Amino acid sequence: MAKLSIADLDLAGKRVLVRVDFNVPLNERLEVTDDTRIRAALPTIRYAQGKGPRCCWCRTWAVPKGRPCPP
Repeated sequence: MAKLSIADLDLAGKRVLVRVDFNVPLNERLEVTDDTRIRAALPTIRYAQGKGPRCCWCRTWAVPKGRPCPP
């Protein structure tokens, strides 16, 4: 089975859930220190928004250095 791309789907009028990898490095003040993954997701986000679906974007939050994240 061939792997599908977002461009292979008819998104108009649909509800779309997209999981993005925004697990980016943060400094001690919780500021993003490398936004490469966010910038890499922008073409997909812009493409989906231009096709007219109702989008919901979700991401996971990693456990930094084996410790829970602060609230």
